[in-house]
Amino acid sequence: MATLTIPEAIPSPAEDCEQLRKAFKGWGTNENLIISILAHRNADQRRAIRRAYAEIYGEELLRSLGDETTGDFEMVVLLWTMDPAERDAWLANEAVRKWKPSNHVLIEIACARTSVELFAVRQAYHATYKRSLEEDVGAHTTGDFRKLLVPLVSSYRYEGAEVNVALAKSEAKMLHEQISEKAYNHEDLIRILTTRSKAQLTATFNHYNNEFGNPINKDLKSDPKDEFLAALRAIIRCICCPERYFEKVIRLAISRVGTEENALTRVIVTRAEVDLKVIKDAYYKRNSKTMDRAIAHDTVGHYEDMLLALLGHENA
Repeated sequence: MATLTIPEAIPSPAEDCEQLRKAFKGWGTNENLIISILAHRNADQRRAIRRAYAEIYGEELLRSLGDETTGDFEMVVLLWTMDPAERDAWLANEAVRKWKPSNHVLIEIACARTSVELFAVRQAYHATYKRSLEEDVGAHTTGDFRKLLVPLVSSYRYEGAEVNVALAKSEAKMLHEQISEKAYNHEDLIRILTTRSKAQLTATFNHYNNEFGNPINKDLKSDPKDEFLAALRAIIRCICCPERYFEKVIRLAISRVGTEENALTRVIVTRAEVDLKVIKDAYYKRNSKTMDRAIAHDTVGHYEDMLLALLGHENA
């Protein structure tokens, strides 16, 4: 399901560091050399390269990359080179520090990661920023969003496949009653969405559809402009069909006037080692156009080259 391609013969971390050092020296940065190395190494291999680079040259690789690259290419290379938990912690911090917090970024991190991965993000956040993620989310959000997002990022869901059918039926009824009454911020609705396992929630949403004749997200579209309802729908989609959620994020990022590079970069770097191939398939099914082609049409230069390499493009 990942799109990351790794050559059969991998140089040692020290050899990769030597090549990266060469890319930084001389008249201008050799961006193609950077891409040829980093875009074809998995998280463990990139971690080993960073460790070796610091030992050999006494510098943090991320700092060297930041000094030698610029713009969108700099952002995609830096995010990709980070450890996944470190990267999500950085993304979460950027999301909460905005004047208007980016709720969808927090929802992606809380709902499209495993419980173990989310716990690692919270640890990385605490180590980096000397505050808890929950603390910062609570400090930068208000009202219904605070009631929803703080427990969401604090969650540690059961990851197994076991489902309580009776509970799914009763909670589907509970959700329907609250949605029918427009009690979208009801504590039980928030509790169900933020604590139940993904398997349990899927069963609950299936019962909701079968019993009441509509998918739950359709009933949550009573006011398409309501941002809280949009957040609830994003949580449900991220949990039940992340490939469709991320396909939409990419589609919207490249279909508007002016590419939304931050969203495009975020999805590519966070899903390339997870399920980007499935997202690519969903994109083609939805748009009758390959994601590689769409991104190549909408981006330029080394930024485009890096994205295509992470997408597994054979010429990248």
